[in-house]
Amino acid sequence: MIIGIPKEIMPSEARVSATPETVKKFVADGATVLVEKNAGIGSFFSNDAYKEAGATIIDSAKEVFEKSDIILKVKEPQFNKEFNTHEVELMHSGQYLVTFIHPASPANHEMVRALAKKGVISLTLDGVPRISRAQSMDALTSMSTCAGYKGILIAANALPKFMPQMFTAVGTIQPSKVLVVGVGVGGLQALATAKRLGAITYAADIRPDAMEHAKSLGAKVIDLEIPAELAIAEGGYAKNLPKEWLVKEREKLDEILPEMDIVFLSALVPGKVAPILITEDMVKRMKHGAVIVDISIDQGGNCEITPPGTTEEKHGVTICGIKNIPGLLPTSSTHMFAQNVYNFVKNITKDGEIVLDRSDEIVSSSLVTFQNEIVHAGTREAMNI
Repeated sequence: MIIGIPKEIMPSEARVSATPETVKKFVADGATVLVEKNAGIGSFFSNDAYKEAGATIIDSAKEVFEKSDIILKVKEPQFNKEFNTHEVELMHSGQYLVTFIHPASPANHEMVRALAKKGVISLTLDGVPRISRAQSMDALTSMSTCAGYKGILIAANALPKFMPQMFTAVGTIQPSKVLVVGVGVGGLQALATAKRLGAITYAADIRPDAMEHAKSLGAKVIDLEIPAELAIAEGGYAKNLPKEWLVKEREKLDEILPEMDIVFLSALVPGKVAPILITEDMVKRMKHGAVIVDISIDQGGNCEITPPGTTEEKHGVTICGIKNIPGLLPTSSTHMFAQNVYNFVKNITKDGEIVLDRSDEIVSSSLVTFQNEIVHAGTREAMNI
């Protein structure tokens, strides 16, 4: 089996899908590993370190794609400016792709269709179920930890005021207020980080257990008044709410939004488009100078006007839609991600070859394209297939 590790081409993306440590494991398992030259530089892993681990360094991304049986990436395939073509076009029929695809997001539908047409067998890491057997493969949880921490630091940097309470010669300056919507792994890390920075923290989630976790971190809980039977899906995830309940959720958030200095959005339904929880009209009623960090942007975003992949000021509010926040912590995030990827590939490999067992929950929930078809349930629903 030949494993290809191309350099990530998304602007400012410093992560890489394998470290010298995981390359060494792949080689010990009998695989050949091709690493594009300088693929790990952004995460401070040198070409020599990969060579010492047993990898072959390849000068061209095109050659990595051409020769590999399986491609491991961090982000979904992108347009490659060097070759003036999309990364999907560099792939071939029967080739495997393991990465974050976020296939239900409308922004990625064309790319997913192209993968199917090309005959690529693609598996998305955001589809890994939260079951005990899959914990070591759960890259979404790993990256959410990074995004929660770094996302709050980004918000604090953009905020035009202090985060903690300050006692000065001209009087006391009150602490900033931070609202976290969606208290999963990323949200909990955001709450903890905001608390460390001295902010007053608030939390909102439709799941009672998540609210208990938020309360244990000292957050003031916002009761969204959503019945538990509508809120909780299998595995403890949030469910897609019926439209009328989504409207009620927005109404409850709208009551508190004008008080908030920072709003951190991380409400996701696995494999689905992210629910819109903050509309443009709601943004208009927020404080001028407030900041929104929307880490659900890969799946469409929780704010109606989050700019995908960038940061913009709209209606006096700074809205961050940076898609690769974990990439701003490249050494830590790459270490975690690469271990998750190794464990995922190990799960679909038998006797040195990839064997997809579609009865395996991990495979069935992460498989996106297979035999020229789009098979991912959430994506088919989003595409109305």
